[in-house]
Amino acid sequence: MKAVVVSEPGGPGNLRLEEVPDPIAGPGEVVVDVVASAVNRADTLQRQGLYPPPPGASPYLGLECSGTVSAIGEGVDGDWQPGDRVCALLAGGGYAERVAVPEGQLLPVPEGFDLADAAALPEVVCTVWSNVFMSAGLRPGETLLVHGGSSGIGTMAIQLALQVGARVAVTAGSAEKLAACRALGADILVNYREADFVEAVREATGGRGADVVLDVMGAAYLSRNLDVLAANGRIVVVGMQGGTKGELDLGKLMGKRGAIIATGLRARPVAEKAAIIASVREHVWPLVAAGTVRPVIHERFPLADAGRAHEVLESSAHIGKLLLTVR
Repeated sequence: MKAVVVSEPGGPGNLRLEEVPDPIAGPGEVVVDVVASAVNRADTLQRQGLYPPPPGASPYLGLECSGTVSAIGEGVDGDWQPGDRVCALLAGGGYAERVAVPEGQLLPVPEGFDLADAAALPEVVCTVWSNVFMSAGLRPGETLLVHGGSSGIGTMAIQLALQVGARVAVTAGSAEKLAACRALGADILVNYREADFVEAVREATGGRGADVVLDVMGAAYLSRNLDVLAANGRIVVVGMQGGTKGELDLGKLMGKRGAIIATGLRARPVAEKAAIIASVREHVWPLVAAGTVRPVIHERFPLADAGRAHEVLESSAHIGKLLLTVR
């Protein structure tokens, strides 16, 4: 098969489409003939040599894909058959024509849903659902603050929060991006280049602040996230674009009876990922099937143009997800 390989750690120009061995379905796995994959920040870090795949995972980039089942490994549940339309959460290997996937990380693509577009779902849906809902327990009537509201994760978080009756605040860096967030239902819109999100969210919530903060920045926003946090609030850190080390006022955190949750998805054990997938299938997939929740897709690139897709992602000029089409 063909797969995108990293010739050596470095820039987007170091991505090459090459012939590599086909994957084999091991016990409890299926092989998916990939129709599309999606580009995530973790892929750019792996390309730079900063985020190696977990032990036993595919060495190739790509944390999600969509396609059709082509082979079944020993012991796979009878629910999956060759020809099934699926999308999958991966530990790696999505930038390829085929990938082996643990059966518990598969989701059926709803009838009528575009198969390629489904590649934009697994990583963002699982990230948002596991963090904002399973861990932080966002409830009706609460306010969710999403940093990077126009990103793939952000656009999904807005939609899912509204479905449970929460209010959504977002930060983004341009009027165009804020308009996209507004169109999805966010109503507290902060251009972080022009305004302080702490003041804006407090003002919009009558001084209360945000009950849950979904943060991709890490250290750079730690102090201000605590400032904007409401009493009994929860900060969920899912990215470290702003660094890994910062100071924390524990007295303020205790005074607010707050919590900070920091999680990753890629390196979790297969059983934990399967539990997340099962919860997503129960709670989110009916919304996807009904068209109530949808991925926001900015642009599609052929697999051979993965380097160009990385350039667009790293420019932060996009809104929503970037897809790599294989077939």
